[in-house]
Amino acid sequence: MKKREALSPVTYLIMTAVLMASVLICVCIGSVNLPIGDTARALLDGIISLISGKELPRGGSHAIILFSRLPRVLCVALTGASLSLCGAAMQGLLRNPLADGSTLGVSSGASLGAVVAIACGITLPGLAGVGTMVTAILFAFLSLGLILLLSYRIDRNMSTNTIILMGVVFSMFATSIISLITVFSQEKVKTITFWTMGSLANTNYVNVLTILFAFIICAAVLFCCSRELNAFAIGEENARHIGVNVKRVKLIVLITVSALIGVCVSVGGTIGFVGLIIPHMTRKLFGPNHKKLLPAVVFFGATFLLFADLVSRTLLRPLELPVGVVTSIIGTVVFIFIFARKGAK
Repeated sequence: MKKREALSPVTYLIMTAVLMASVLICVCIGSVNLPIGDTARALLDGIISLISGKELPRGGSHAIILFSRLPRVLCVALTGASLSLCGAAMQGLLRNPLADGSTLGVSSGASLGAVVAIACGITLPGLAGVGTMVTAILFAFLSLGLILLLSYRIDRNMSTNTIILMGVVFSMFATSIISLITVFSQEKVKTITFWTMGSLANTNYVNVLTILFAFIICAAVLFCCSRELNAFAIGEENARHIGVNVKRVKLIVLITVSALIGVCVSVGGTIGFVGLIIPHMTRKLFGPNHKKLLPAVVFFGATFLLFADLVSRTLLRPLELPVGVVTSIIGTVVFIFIFARKGAK
């Protein structure tokens, strides 16, 4: 009997239901807890207003739900899905379980761009926060271009090890520049520090649409590369022998991951470990086949970051922790557990 190549409709239905329930819970709970009935009613009113073209209701709990919590929760879910997808694609491409979207140094490059924008006060007229976003995305692409150029100059075949090495070196360089800028931006140290720890507070529907647009395009490209990513599991040479254009696929995946990481970092800062641990956990349930793995990590990553963000804003309320701190703590514990189990076998 032939093995099913893709996830079954029932699996998609279950994961969608869990994700929707997670979104509803995260919208209900916050500095002020709201009844689930009121939350569901407000969300339904928002959907009806959107469909009918009317202005969104702003009275009572509707204002908190529709203009504060909902855009944040949607940004969190999309960011979690994006980072997890990038991590799974990078681990498949580089055949390295420790790879994720930040392996290339693109995440550090995007962070550097955002820090430069914050420190220099780069803005676009009438569009608050967009200057930081645009600068972060621009630096993400410049970082990728520089890393690939250096990798090509050192190794014309652009081997995996060379790309990883250049990415690590560039990350160190970018982190050093960020530290230097922070030292000379005393009046903005708090903003820069909080942002580099990762936070999706104060996000809005413009941010939601930005990440959604990038996610749809980049996810479609990565899903189309799932067969080639499966071929990379047997090695680049073997993949080349069965007809995979290794260099072209590698560039497509690297550019796509860099674009999506750049957008996520530009909105929420540096949120670590999501793209590292979620593919590991998902792979244990669904196996290494990227036709199943890539769609699954989208749901798992979104759900994971939703609850990590929920912990970050409710654990010490009214004080809010950066979500990147929460994911890093959880990620560290999970990795210690994974490697302890492997060592015990």
